[in-house]
Amino acid sequence: MTEKKMSLIEHFNELRKRLISIFIVFVTSAAVMLFFTKQVYLWLVSDLGVTNKLAVLGPTEIVSVYFLIAGVVAIAVTIPFAAWQLWLFIAPALSVKERKVTLSYIPAIFLLFIAGIVFGYEVVFPNILHFLLGMNDGMFDVLFTTDRYFRFMINVVLPFGILFELPVIVVFLTNLGILTPIRMKKMRRIAYFVLIVIGVVLSPPDFVSDTVMSIPLLLLYEICVTVASITYRRKMHRKRTAEEQISD
Repeated sequence: MTEKKMSLIEHFNELRKRLISIFIVFVTSAAVMLFFTKQVYLWLVSDLGVTNKLAVLGPTEIVSVYFLIAGVVAIAVTIPFAAWQLWLFIAPALSVKERKVTLSYIPAIFLLFIAGIVFGYEVVFPNILHFLLGMNDGMFDVLFTTDRYFRFMINVVLPFGILFELPVIVVFLTNLGILTPIRMKKMRRIAYFVLIVIGVVLSPPDFVSDTVMSIPLLLLYEICVTVASITYRRKMHRKRTAEEQISD
C-alpha cells in the first residue's frame, strides 16, 4: 500500500515538474516576444488601410496590447513543447510502437494550431470585420481603440487554433477505441447543434458573422468523421494482420 502511495506521489511530482516547465517556456516566450511586439502590431493592423495607428484610452491599454500579442505568440510556441512534455509523462506506460505513434502527433498538433490561426485571421476575421464596418453606412465616425480591436481579433481567431486540434484528438480517441466513425455519424445532429451554438457564442451578434463562424466548424466536423474512418480502417487492418500472424 505504501509503495502504491509513493508511486502515486511520484507521478504527481513528475506532472508538477512538467507543468512548471511548460509555464516557464510560456513566460520566457512571452517575455522575448515583448521585444518584437511593435513589428507584429504593425503587421496586424496593416489591413486596416486608413492608418496604422489605433486609439488608446489610457496608458494601461498600451501595456495590455503588448501582453495580448506576446501571450498569443507564446501560446503558439508553447503548444509543441507542452505536447512533448505530455508525451514524456505518458511514454513509460506505452509500448515502443505506441510511443512512435503518439510522438508523431506533436508536429501535427503544432501545424494544425497554426493552420487554425491562419484560417481564422485570413478568412473569418476579415469577413466579420468588413461586414460589421459595412453596417455603418456612413452613420458613424468609426474609431478603433487598440484594446478592443485586438481583443475582438483574438476572440475570433484563437478559437480556430484550438478547434483545429480536433482531428488529432479524434485520431487519438479512435485508436483508443473510444470513438468510431459510426458513433460520430450517429452524433452528427447533436454535434452540429453544439458547433453552431459555439459559432454563435464566439461571433458578433449578427446572422452573417454567425454563419461565417459556424460553417467552418461544421466542415471541420466532417473532416474529423473522415479522419476517424481512415484511422478506424487502418486500426482494423492492423488487428486482422496481427490475428493472422498469431494463427499462422
